[in-house]
This record gives sequence, C-alpha cells and structure tokens, in this order.
Amino acid sequence: MTSTEKSWVLITGASSGLGEEFARQYAAQGRPLVLVARRLEKLQALAAELSAAYRIDVIVEQVDLSTVAAAIDLRQRLRERGVTIEVLINNAGHGIQGPFLDRSLDDALGMLNLDVVSMTAVTHLFAEDMRTRGRGEILLVASLLAYLGVKNYAVYAASKAYVLRFAEALHREFRRDGITVTALCPGLTNTGFVAVAQQKMTFILKLVMSQPAPVVRAGIRALRTARISVVPGWIAKLFVLSFWSSPRWLHQAISERVMGD
Repeated sequence: MTSTEKSWVLITGASSGLGEEFARQYAAQGRPLVLVARRLEKLQALAAELSAAYRIDVIVEQVDLSTVAAAIDLRQRLRERGVTIEVLINNAGHGIQGPFLDRSLDDALGMLNLDVVSMTAVTHLFAEDMRTRGRGEILLVASLLAYLGVKNYAVYAASKAYVLRFAEALHREFRRDGITVTALCPGLTNTGFVAVAQQKMTFILKLVMSQPAPVVRAGIRALRTARISVVPGWIAKLFVLSFWSSPRWLHQAISERVMGD
C-alpha cells in the first residue's frame, strides 16, 4: 500500500498527555500515524514502541506549532511524501495559571498563538485537502473551561471558548463537504498539563481528575459518530448542565473555590 492509499491520522501535541494517548488508541486500531510535537526524543521513542507493537507506519515530525509558518511547512512536507491525512487530532496547546497582570504579555500572546492562531491554521490547511477528497475527520481539543471564564485562567479559558465555538460552527459548515468536526471538552485530566500550567491542586480537583484513556475514547467515539461536541465524565457533564439552571455569578464562585483561588 502506498502512502496516498493509507488513511493517516495526524496528531499534534503527540509527545505526552492526551496526544500520546490518542496515538496509542489509534495505533491499536491499526491506523498509520503522523506524530507532531516539539520534543523529538519522546516522539521517536513513542513511534518506535507503537510501530513495533502494532506493525504500523509512524512518521515523526518535530514542529513548534506556535508559528503559522511551521504549520504550512508541515503540510508541504507531508504532501511531498504523498501522505494523505484522513483524521486530524488538533491537540497541541498549553495553559498557564495565575493572575493576568502577573504574567508577561509574551506569555499571554504565546498561548494565543498556539491555542488559537496555529490551531486555526492547522485546521484550515488540512481541511482544504479533506474538502478536495470529499471526506475527513477533525477533532479539536477544547476544555471544560471553554464554558466559563475562570479567575486566574483568563486567557486559557477564553482561548478554549474560541476552540469550542469554532468547532461548533465548522461542524455545520463542513458537513456538506463530507468532513466531520467535533470538539472534545475534558475536565482536568491526569496529564502533564498541571505541572506546565503551575496549577494548584486542591482536594476537589484531585477527586474529580480524569484519566487520559477514557477521555480519549470518548473523543474518538464522538468523532466517529459525528457528534458536534463531547464532555467526558458524568461529573463534568453535570457541571455543564448546571449552567442552564443557575446564574453565571454562581458558576464563577464555585469555580473559584474548586480551583483554590
């Protein structure tokens, strides 16, 4: 089978956390993978493990997706290799906890460049190819915080609100082109996010923390069944449902207590 005949799965942010788990679950399905992240050694180790365990082809691409130019170059390299992306898992992103004015402007803009600007660019670039073929699947990884502005997570929560609304709009826009778009909105998950974000871990957060495997399974299942969005876990679902029956000031107060601020 040539590269152009395969249904490749491209996963951004694949070196750890949810991205790594997406790679493992799609590998178990026998799907060839394109793994994208900044940390080359971790990508290479994961690629070697999955290739040996599942006898699949795995392409490693060391890319810093904080710039749009890097996303454009990635697409061009894959085109030159005849790699057709059937599934895009747009997972790359990061968050930082803390008061907005206590963080530098560069921190805030860097987060927006990765979580919003480059995410938009990657979606546009690979969706163009999917539209030409008349099929494709795109999963955009948002967050439970997409539903609420959270103190000390102002930029991150706002960026994930963009991801969710962006996915909801494209879900309807792309349907006529044979492309499914789904938003995955997990709550706090046991990945490297907490350490990178320098997040305080309260008792409640430890109690409700999800594991990566069921979160990823929920995302893959929602994408396969063409759902517009999915919130994994019954506690997270109750949290979102409560928005429809209580005032926003109450949501803010509860989230502040839960996050330990």
